[in-house]
Amino acid sequence: MTTQDDGLDRRDLWARVRARIKAGVGEDVFTSWFARLELDDLADGVVHLSAPTRFLCSWVQSNYSDRILEAFRQDEPSVERIQVSLRVAGQPRPRPSAVATDAANTTTSAPAPAASVATTAPAPAAPAAPRLVRDTAKGDALSGSAIDPRMTFDSFVPGSANEMAFGVARQIANAAINNTVTFNPVYIHSTVGLGKSHLLNAIAHAVEAADPTKNIVYLTADHFMYHFITAVQRQSALGFKEWLRRVDLLLIDDMQFLQGKSATEFGHTLGTLLTGAKQVVVAGDAPPRDLEMIDERIRSRLSGGLVVPISGFDIELRRAIVQRRADQATARFGMHFPAAVIDYVARAVISHGRDLDGAVNRLVAANQLTGELITVPLAEKTLADLIRSRDARRVRIEDILKIVARHYKVPRNELLSARRSRDVVRPRQIAMFLAKVLTSRSLPEIGRRFGGRDHTTVLHSVRKVEQMIKDDIDLAQEIELLKRMLEE
Repeated sequence: MTTQDDGLDRRDLWARVRARIKAGVGEDVFTSWFARLELDDLADGVVHLSAPTRFLCSWVQSNYSDRILEAFRQDEPSVERIQVSLRVAGQPRPRPSAVATDAANTTTSAPAPAASVATTAPAPAAPAAPRLVRDTAKGDALSGSAIDPRMTFDSFVPGSANEMAFGVARQIANAAINNTVTFNPVYIHSTVGLGKSHLLNAIAHAVEAADPTKNIVYLTADHFMYHFITAVQRQSALGFKEWLRRVDLLLIDDMQFLQGKSATEFGHTLGTLLTGAKQVVVAGDAPPRDLEMIDERIRSRLSGGLVVPISGFDIELRRAIVQRRADQATARFGMHFPAAVIDYVARAVISHGRDLDGAVNRLVAANQLTGELITVPLAEKTLADLIRSRDARRVRIEDILKIVARHYKVPRNELLSARRSRDVVRPRQIAMFLAKVLTSRSLPEIGRRFGGRDHTTVLHSVRKVEQMIKDDIDLAQEIELLKRMLEE
């Protein structure tokens, strides 16, 4: 990249351009089309940008090159053209002076300050057997879900993305140990693999270690439903309710999977515990307002407490996590993780904390099995599929509802309603089709997320859209566009 006449740092230039674009197009559009662009070069009046997928390259080049050009010209009037190219394997194109997109992404060989996430130690370390946190008065008759002994506050790596959730979790644990309640209920939410379960496990560990007489119940949503359904079948629902209502600390994980009468029972239990000033901590993959299958009163209860989001990890937090896991592997096996490898993994694996753990585990295994030194080429070879995950975004039903509602100008709640008018039915059918094609959800699960519909309704919609795609080439192209937008 040629030196700018005004001495403007290239990273600052790109940061200013990104800020102008975001201010002009808004947060949603920026996240969809601009967030993953990187500045590779600026020479001879041409700005060279790179994107991780061909579709994103084509879309930005065709639809936003003028806007990007205008944003650059405010600092660099000599810029004449924008060129967007494919970034191979999620990495910038090899240029002599490639530049990162953000000052926070500059390469450094020093480890970042201690930061955090719900991740586990490298796989080769044999974990201790999981324990059950249960109501001490009831013994084994009714027990909580197994908790992971590795998920403690000490093994959590805090950083800017999760420092609030980490601080709140520690405060909850300290308050429970001292028989007080601070925020209640507490609802922690994030996408998969960012540390929710780790924090719930850590709270349970800390409180039980300090006071083994505490009645602590940690339950995943499916375990909660299993207990409730079993109690109803055995005509012992009253005992189940009493068991829950005598706990000192209730931790519910994966709230988004709670539904039906089990969700209603949770609502009653939540109200009782809050009235009795008992601590409740809940984790889910979306804010309370987006939990469509949960009763409005429960959503309101959760929203009325402390809602704590965990955002995606920045480069510093990812590097800190990798450094922590590498240090653990070094202490156990005596292997060496060069700083360049730490930095490469932190930059290349951007999905979530579990993949960062998995990356270190793979490098440990490769070193142990082949004797090959841990180097960047070994990481490139060993982690190829994790790096490709940049191109394979996990699609959620909530994303599908949002995109389809926006595309067809139909309110999202209409897609979930019982309305049968043509302007609602077709988008609803298309949304169900996309949910079947782009997610791993079963037909019954999709039906529940679409207003509690039967799985046969979903199957009919999927088959209907499949036939329409065969008969209508314009609709086929339209649905293909929706799929690409979702996968971007």
